[in-house]
Amino acid sequence: MHLVEDAHELQDDLVRLRRTLHTTPETGLHLPRTQETVLRAIDGLGLEVTTGRGLSSVTAVLRGARPGPTVLLRGDMDALPLAEKTGLDYASRNGSMHACGHDLHTAMLAGAARLLAQHRDRLDGDVVFMFQPGEEGHDGARLMLDEGLLDASGTRPQAAYALHVTSAGHPLGQFAGRAGPTMSAVAVLTVTVHGSGGHGSMPHRAKDPVQAACEMVTALQTWITRGFDVFDPVVLSVGTFHAGTQHNIIPETATFEASVRSFSPGALARLKDGTVRVCEGLAAAHGVRVDARFEELYPATVNDPHAAATVASTVAELYGEERFAPLPHPLPGSEDFSRVIDEVPGAMVFLGAPGVGTDHRTAPNNHSPYAAFDDGVLADGAALYAALAVDSLAAPS
Repeated sequence: MHLVEDAHELQDDLVRLRRTLHTTPETGLHLPRTQETVLRAIDGLGLEVTTGRGLSSVTAVLRGARPGPTVLLRGDMDALPLAEKTGLDYASRNGSMHACGHDLHTAMLAGAARLLAQHRDRLDGDVVFMFQPGEEGHDGARLMLDEGLLDASGTRPQAAYALHVTSAGHPLGQFAGRAGPTMSAVAVLTVTVHGSGGHGSMPHRAKDPVQAACEMVTALQTWITRGFDVFDPVVLSVGTFHAGTQHNIIPETATFEASVRSFSPGALARLKDGTVRVCEGLAAAHGVRVDARFEELYPATVNDPHAAATVASTVAELYGEERFAPLPHPLPGSEDFSRVIDEVPGAMVFLGAPGVGTDHRTAPNNHSPYAAFDDGVLADGAALYAALAVDSLAAPS
């Protein structure tokens, strides 16, 4: 199969599709316009298409010419609630933004569907295309699994792959990946401190929840640096802190939320118990009451060693060994694709796509309102998706 050459013949179509998606982004689990655009893009390919019941997902099955195993390819479709500031002529103006490159993922996966449909006569097995909403904090992967994603072809996938572009950190066109832990687990710690209000001039007549909450924030950081092995890292970042209405009023409550990330089940279990314990201990010391809740969101993304090796060898076969860079360590971001590869062996691979004229070392990162992506990588990403499916189906099960 001449997948790279065939993919580059689709490049102009993929750019149009990507820019259509970029101009009209949607967030969360319900993406009706995005879903409609995807359905048009894969129409006529002879796929078995189903849409989600509780979310705007699209699951499409390509049947190969002969029976065989199943491989799954994931592309996420949702944007972020972020006003775009790139100044691009196709920039979004609706208050949301594809600041994480999901528009590229969707276009590349649609391109892979076209490529594989052209070569279905040479496929021994089936390919499931997973067009997923709600990756950005809405656990869309779990919902698709609950709706039977892994049974879509009738045979549970023997491998699953996802591709993620980066606007910074990797040179244009460079693929990157690793075996084992690749992205972190993420949880949220929500803390509300209940004191008693009063006048700012007489703090002894009140029970100040702000002071107690501030000490909790600093104590959590100290506990992490002294309680965890530096080679099994943990990150806790307080993202919100709310209290009070006026400078001279001691409020009754103070609330903060923290993002908590780790890479091993043992660290996650210790965090779940320890963060709450630290907050409860400080509340007792200050004579206030605290509600501390630790909620696990996504597990760690752990690449299967064989699937990770398949990614590296497939990139080398398509583009040369110099186009693949092993990741030296896991990334502290999180992904709900982890839920898929908790169920079947698979791998997440990254692709550098910094915007035209930018340096990947200094370019705005994913999730920035200034993040820009070079859609020149679309054909290469589509070809890799397709080749991973071909190589997985050809491999002994």
